[in-house]
Amino acid sequence: MTFAPLCRSLRHARAAGWLVAACASMTLLSAGAHAERLAFVLNSADASVSEYDIDTHQEIRRIPVLREPHHTAPTPDGKYLLVGDTSGNMLFFLDAQTGARVKSIPIADPYQLQFSPDGKFFTVAGLARNQVDIYDASDFQLLHRIHVDAMPSHMNYAPDSSVVYVSLQDSGKLTAIETATGKVLWTTDVGSTPAGVLWHNDQILVGVMGTDYVAVVDPATGHLDRKIEMAPGPHNLFISPDHKQLYVTCRVSGIIERLDWNTLNVVQSYRVPGGPDDIVFAPDGKMWATLRWRQHVAIIDPVAGTITETIRTGRSPHGIWLNTNQPSLHLSMADRPVLPTP
Repeated sequence: MTFAPLCRSLRHARAAGWLVAACASMTLLSAGAHAERLAFVLNSADASVSEYDIDTHQEIRRIPVLREPHHTAPTPDGKYLLVGDTSGNMLFFLDAQTGARVKSIPIADPYQLQFSPDGKFFTVAGLARNQVDIYDASDFQLLHRIHVDAMPSHMNYAPDSSVVYVSLQDSGKLTAIETATGKVLWTTDVGSTPAGVLWHNDQILVGVMGTDYVAVVDPATGHLDRKIEMAPGPHNLFISPDHKQLYVTCRVSGIIERLDWNTLNVVQSYRVPGGPDDIVFAPDGKMWATLRWRQHVAIIDPVAGTITETIRTGRSPHGIWLNTNQPSLHLSMADRPVLPTP
């Protein structure tokens, strides 16, 4: 007997309330159990999270949130995907395997969010409130609140988790904050409207959206060492699963640049109209890129350099994540060994 008829039989028999509730829970588990390879897309202007089957590319459902979700962070154990609802001041926990919304906790302005590589800290960039909050990752108790100038946007950690580097979008700066104490170590000019931040080969790379370059910064001193020229509007930076390539989404110009791992020179450009924003890498080797201005995700063959498919999303798709049990590969994370599969 399937779950639904069983539940109906129990209702007709006027079974106890807890049995009816148990049947309802079993029905939900049955509905979600088939979709273990999920893609999560945050629809910032629709207050929802779309879930897709990675293999069929079909949308399974949309989970409502409060107001404006932007970015995600998988928990270090791979059990949950955290979704930050910025103007809703809420952090949602989604089951990484089934996509079910498990719980939520209040968090001030969770625009960008990341766990430290050692899993001890959880840092939130509050874009609207001009603050960076560092939490204890074990219980989400606030450890440090750092007021910055202005609009903290994206972040990345040193591999040893001792420092978090945060771009300040409205002031054109990058700041370094000691995670244990909340002390600002340095702040430096990098150019107009900085966004994505990535630790790479003992350097900090920053996508500077108001320019046509990625800034290369010395993490110890904050000195601007180099400018890597590319298409206008470099926004965010991503590491390929094999740790041999870097990708930069140039949202304004509708281009994704591929950089050589060692020289950081541009070696290939992909034309991706519609405002490419965040990237993840699917098990089949394809790239999935959210298109902020087209309500779609583009699936890209990185070898051929072509878009093979587009998937309809909600309005203003931003953050994206695939639950392929390798959480360290799906965000702008510091160079470090891949976490073991939970």
